[in-house]
Order: sequence, then structure tokens, then C-alpha cells
Amino acid sequence: MDQFFQLEANHTTKRREIIAGLTTFFAMSYILFVAPDTLSLTGMPSQAVFLATIIASATGTLIMGLFANVPYALAPGLGLNAFFTYTVVFALGFTWQEALALVFLCGMINILITVTKIRKLIIVAIPEVMQHAIGGGIGVFVAYIGLKNSGFLQFTSDASSILSVNGGSATAHTFKNGIDSVVSGGGIVPALVNFTQPGAIVALIGLLLMAVLVVKKVPGAVLIGIVATTLIGIPFGVTNLHISGANTLGHAIGQLGTTFGAAFSSKGFGSLFTDTHHILLSIMTIFAFSFSDIFDTLGTFIGTGRRTGIFTSDDMNAMEHGHGFSSKMDKALFSDAIATGVGSIFGTSNITVFVESAAGIGAGGRTGLTAVVVAICFGISSLLSPVIAIVPTQAVAPALIMVGVMMMSSFKEIDWSNLEDAIPAFMASVVMGLIYNISYGIAAGFIFYCLIKLITGKAKEVHPVLWVVTLGFILDFVFMALM
Repeated sequence: MDQFFQLEANHTTKRREIIAGLTTFFAMSYILFVAPDTLSLTGMPSQAVFLATIIASATGTLIMGLFANVPYALAPGLGLNAFFTYTVVFALGFTWQEALALVFLCGMINILITVTKIRKLIIVAIPEVMQHAIGGGIGVFVAYIGLKNSGFLQFTSDASSILSVNGGSATAHTFKNGIDSVVSGGGIVPALVNFTQPGAIVALIGLLLMAVLVVKKVPGAVLIGIVATTLIGIPFGVTNLHISGANTLGHAIGQLGTTFGAAFSSKGFGSLFTDTHHILLSIMTIFAFSFSDIFDTLGTFIGTGRRTGIFTSDDMNAMEHGHGFSSKMDKALFSDAIATGVGSIFGTSNITVFVESAAGIGAGGRTGLTAVVVAICFGISSLLSPVIAIVPTQAVAPALIMVGVMMMSSFKEIDWSNLEDAIPAFMASVVMGLIYNISYGIAAGFIFYCLIKLITGKAKEVHPVLWVVTLGFILDFVFMALM
């Protein structure tokens, strides 16, 4: 095992990798319950989505660990879940079977651009200042997720700023079956809670505890903090010890036949291209799916791999000048591309590298052994999901805050006094966290980087591929606006 995962060469140990794997899993285990809830709104059986999520996540993460030997975990992307449900199915009118077919095509495109080295060209084209900005931006994003999930923030919206309720008009006096979602505009204002809520108190205790453990460099500090905060949450009523059988293996297997292979059925590919109007819409949707998936993954790799040495300069040189799968980055990109295809076959949305992998990396994970541990945990979760659900969000949130702080060290490499670098770096980092989207943060950074280089007469310094990618992002925004 030591030789296969090159533990000594990566300055790590089996114990550290196992702790890192457990940390990553608990940081991202919420997707096991969120994905079925979101995708089932389209008519997909929630138990089938539950099992498909486990199978796709475990498969993709296992390939990432064994083939690429890097500590990244994969699962259905939360933003892509929402895009699948609310945009592709609800807004554009595709059936969920057709949407799965689109996801499958997205996976095939990702495999194609990985094998043909297009993804490699994109990475090489990203200037160093933007790579540092993306790294720090991932930190801002992860920390903001932690702050939000901890319950430290409350949001107040002016009535005039509410754009929609339950996806419809906000002017109705009553809403059948209650309020499920509210979309507000710029009139919404965040504020600190008054800490009378048990969840926020537990998260605050966990954050203080974890900060002490991390600063004192206690081995396994993040995982210890998660476990301790879970226990602290019991007397506060935050940790729910009630074992629910809602998502269990027995229920899930019975429903998996509904979604397995549905993308290739008469209601999937069989009807996807029968309507000429659907053809153009399908192409534009695949483009939107692929762009978001590609840059979510690249952003996480660049943001976490550069600072920690997971992807060394030698590895990046091997990727740039080598052939085939000669580097860890090549293998990691291919593993990510394969996972989306697997997910669509079983019945879930795009599989992507989870930014919560940063929690395990922050706990010391450096090799594929971390990913293998996560994959095993996913497999076990098919039997023990009710037990896993006991760990409250407030126990994981402090870990995300601490990991985000660690990742912001990338900011020190940026010359913030040089506005030519500072403006695009800000767009690719702070904006990334505030708009809650890795891909769109990267897009904002690229657009401003190219614009500034153009108006300062330095357009030749921009890699041709970056111009193409930036144009692609602009077209993506246009498409989203037209939808």
C-alpha cells in the first residue's frame, strides 16, 4: 500500500490519509440527501437517485484514487443538480430522461476534450496570477459555505426585492403547500445572528475548538473537531439521534430500475432529437452543462493542488509536454470525465470534483488513499445512511471555515498594488465566493483579465486558448440570459 500510493514520497502516512478521507466524506455527505431531494422534483424516484448518487460517487472517487493517486472526491455537483432540475427540466421543458441523456453527452464531450488534450491547453493558458486568485477564491468560497451552514448569518429582504416564490409570482397572497423557495434581488442584506439559536451556538463552540486544535497542530484536528462538535450538539438538540429509514438500500434497489439506462430509452435519446427546436436547445444546454462541469473541476484542482504540492511543477511540466496519461493531472482529469458518464447511466446529474475535498486536504490528505477511503465510505453509506445523517451541518461547517482560511494563503502571491493583476484577481476570487459559483467566478476573472490586457495594449500576452475560453463564457452568459 505504501508503494502503490507513494506515501513516503508524498510525505504522508496511512493514518493521516485515512483521517483525511473520513474528513472529506463527512464534509460532503450531505449530497446523499440533497441530491435525491432536488432531482426527485423532476419525477425521478428519490430512492433510485439516492443509490445512483452513491454508485456514481463511489466509482468516480475510486478511479480518482487508484488511477490518478490524488485525494479528490467526486459526487453530483450541487449547482448542477439545481441546473438539471430548475432550468433544464422545469424552465426548458425537457423530461428527466432527456436531461439524463444530455448529461451523458456532456460526459462524452468531457472525455473527448480530455483525451484530445483540450483541457490541458486550458490549464496551460491560465496565467499564474489567475491561478493564485482561483486558489484563494476557492478558500473564500469554502469559508463562506461554512459561515452559511453554521447558521451565523441571517438574510433580510425588502418586499420589493423578492423576485419569485416557489418559482412563480411573488405577488400571490397565499401559497399552496407553503413556501419552498424564495428568490430575492439586491435588496437582501446579510447580518450576524444574535446567537440565541442552538445550531449557531454549537457551530461557534466547534469553530473555537477547531481553531485551537489546528493552531496547536494536533494530528487529525479537523476530524476530531467534527466528532467533538457532533457530541456537543446532543444536549443542545442539534444532533438528532433519531434513526430514520428514509433512504435505505432495500428501498433504493427496488427503484433503481426506473432510472438505470433511462437516458437511452425512448423517453431519453429516443425523443431528444425528434423536434428540430430541441436540437439547438439541446446543444446549448450541453454547452452550459459542460462549461460549468469543466471549470468547477479545474478550479478545484488549481486552487487546492498548487498550494499543497499535490500537483507539483514537475507534474505540470509532464502534463504540458508529455504524451498520454503521463501526469497525475492528466489522470485526474480523465477520472473526472468518466464519472459523469457513469452517473448519467445510473440516474443522477453531472459528477464533479467536490470543493469539500479541500477539507480532507487541509487534514493532510495528499494521495489517492484519501480518495479510496471516501469511496469506501460512500459504499458503506448505502447501508448506514441513517447513521451518517446524525452528523449535523453545524459540526462540519467549522471545518470548512478553517480549511477556507488555510487556502487563502494563495493571496500573498498576488501583487494587489498592481491593478492590472488585482482587478481580475478580485473577480476570480472574492466574487467567486459571493456569487457562490466556482465557474462564474473564474469567468469573471478571465473576462476582466482579457479586457484589461486588450485596453493596455498587451493583448499578445493572453494565450489564444484563453481568448477562446473567455468567448465561450460570454456565450454561456448570453444563453443563460435568453433562457
